[in-house]
Amino acid sequence: MALFGAQEYLISYRYVVKDAMFYNEKLYIAHSMQKCQGVEQEPLTLLLKRPTNSLRQIIEEHQEQFLSYIQTLGIDIDHSEKTMNLQNSSTTIFTLKTTCFKVDINDNFAIIAPLK
Repeated sequence: MALFGAQEYLISYRYVVKDAMFYNEKLYIAHSMQKCQGVEQEPLTLLLKRPTNSLRQIIEEHQEQFLSYIQTLGIDIDHSEKTMNLQNSSTTIFTLKTTCFKVDINDNFAIIAPLK
C-alpha cells in the first residue's frame, strides 16, 4: 500500500528495566528533515477516538498496539548484571533504533508504515 502525500517521521523508542522494575521510557518523534529512502513495509492502522494531527498523541492513545507493532520491526536488547557486596543488580534496555516512518493521518484513522 503506497501512502501518497504522507508525512515522514523519524521515530525511536527506549524502555529501561532495572532490577525487574520499570525504570524509564522515552519515545522520540521528529519530522524528517530529508526525504527518507526505502520501501514501505506492512503498515499499522490505528482507529482514532477523535480527530487529531498529533502523531505523539495518537501513539500514546494506542501505546500497546504501537509497542506490539514495533517489536515486529526488531528491537535491540542490551542486558547487564553485576554483583557488588552480595547485592545483585540488573539492567535491561529495549531500543528501537531511529526508523523513518511514512504517516498518513485523517479524521478517522492513522496509517503508520516503516521504511526499510
